[in-house]
Amino acid sequence: MASIVRPSLLRHSALAARPRIAVRSAMPMRAAAFHISSNRSAILPPGPQHIGGGVNDPAPIPPPSAAHGSYHWTFERLLAAGLVPLTIAPFASGSLNPTMDAILCSAVLIHSHIGFQSVVIDYIPKRRYPGLRKLFWWGLNAATVVVGVGLYEFETNDVGVTEAIKRVWKA
Repeated sequence: MASIVRPSLLRHSALAARPRIAVRSAMPMRAAAFHISSNRSAILPPGPQHIGGGVNDPAPIPPPSAAHGSYHWTFERLLAAGLVPLTIAPFASGSLNPTMDAILCSAVLIHSHIGFQSVVIDYIPKRRYPGLRKLFWWGLNAATVVVGVGLYEFETNDVGVTEAIKRVWKA
């Protein structure tokens, strides 16, 4: 322990013995790991800068919708909490039930879709990038349909998700 501390104590005592001006000039200037540089060629340019309205205009109130309010939030939480027993049940029971497998696949697919939907909503503002947001929205819907069809084909024409996980786990 003493050998680890000793070099730093010697360095600090040597720096403290020097005059104040000499200490600052002797210390090397280091750049932080995440420093700001003038090279901005890799960063996307900012979107269109447009301010709508004046300072005293009220914020627009969205139309009320139960699908995007507390019911939506409650559904997300119930789905996330329901995934825990749905993930454990097929392996704990020891039986391969295609119905439980289909419910598990559907729940994971809906959970993933809602999660990526939140990413699109949070990181692609509708006001600033309306075309890009629509592109990502349609891409997300298309990917969800493709994954859903793929899971259906895997469930009906192959061993199913639960059996595939068991086989990979034992391999």
